[in-house]
Amino acid sequence: MTTTRPTVADKRRAFAQLHASGCFVIPNPWDVGSARYLQSLGFAALATTSSGFAWSHGHADNAITRDMALAHLHEMVEATDVPINADFENGFAHDAAGVAQSVRLALETGVAGLSIEDSTGDAAHPLYTIDEAATRIAAARSAIDAMGGDTLLVGRAECFLHGVIDLAETIARLKAYANAGADCLYAPGIRTREQIAAVVAAVAPKPFNLLIGWASDLTMADVAALGVRRVSVGGALARSAWGGFERAAKLLSSQGRFDGFADAASGQALDAFFAGDSKRRVGG
Repeated sequence: MTTTRPTVADKRRAFAQLHASGCFVIPNPWDVGSARYLQSLGFAALATTSSGFAWSHGHADNAITRDMALAHLHEMVEATDVPINADFENGFAHDAAGVAQSVRLALETGVAGLSIEDSTGDAAHPLYTIDEAATRIAAARSAIDAMGGDTLLVGRAECFLHGVIDLAETIARLKAYANAGADCLYAPGIRTREQIAAVVAAVAPKPFNLLIGWASDLTMADVAALGVRRVSVGGALARSAWGGFERAAKLLSSQGRFDGFADAASGQALDAFFAGDSKRRVGG
């Protein structure tokens, strides 16, 4: 029996519906295998992680090229049946026209959403001004609208990740990005219930994405009660995998010990999962 896979339009409609109400987790795989496994666990949507992908290719975060990012997005979209949200860094361009061009190319991969950061990549001046950043969001919005308007745009305020620990500044930026056409707002780095509640209230009725990439006492029920619409984990799953790898590798190299493999996943179980998953994909 052949299984009909959802179209790009199907995925984009489903993604928009996820943002209409409730609260959902959108975890971040870093390659096809991790994406397929997360899909098997029932997650309704997935988001790429620029850091996790970069590390898997031997690069630091924010050091991959646009072409690399686009190839990765295409691969992830093709490999999955759920909506993919692209961690599209700062749009791989400084000027608004360049951002618009990058967004058009990203949309051609079939992503259901993408985020644009307000970080510059310049340590001396890490953030664009609010006006510059809003203009870049508006350019992304125009590019999306020109290609059907069905891809969700996420505006990211990177203040807390770049030493600007200023909630008022963060909120001002998020409001500007909402006004410029962002469908969903995101401020990675905020952690406290008070910060979360303040940002959710400030951007309402538009949905807010909360990052939880660390061991937190907050539960999904907690963040849902605070009004958060979606929760992503950034590079945390990739870092968790790297953590197990590092521990085992260091024990092997420094002490000649193999007990670092004690918590390793079963190779037989992985083979069984991917064999069955591949069979389901081809409709066997």
